[in-house]
Amino acid sequence: MQGLFFETDDTVHLVIRAIVMLICFWTAWMAGKGASESWKNYSSVVIYTVLLSIAVRFIHHALFNGPMFHSPAPLFYVIDFVVLLVFSTAGYRYTRTNQMVNAYYWLYEKASPFTWKDKA
Repeated sequence: MQGLFFETDDTVHLVIRAIVMLICFWTAWMAGKGASESWKNYSSVVIYTVLLSIAVRFIHHALFNGPMFHSPAPLFYVIDFVVLLVFSTAGYRYTRTNQMVNAYYWLYEKASPFTWKDKA
């Protein structure tokens, strides 16, 4: 087991990076879903995503020796934030659509997985 994390092979590092990315995307989706389930507004999703992007940048720094505070770090914070915001927004809109359609079934129907419309 110890050889898995200390291999010089780049394939192992790519697999670990892929797993970390999937976990971060799932966490962003769940942050959006959690904000929607508690009927919070979209600004709370943005705040949660800012905090999550800081945590993701720390994970990349701790596991992969990525930049945390020096020169290219602000660019990476922005990239992390934008990508995670896409996933958290998708989780928020998907859950909010289901909430609106189920709670107010006499008023709304699904237009797509992420939007609803008035019943005609």
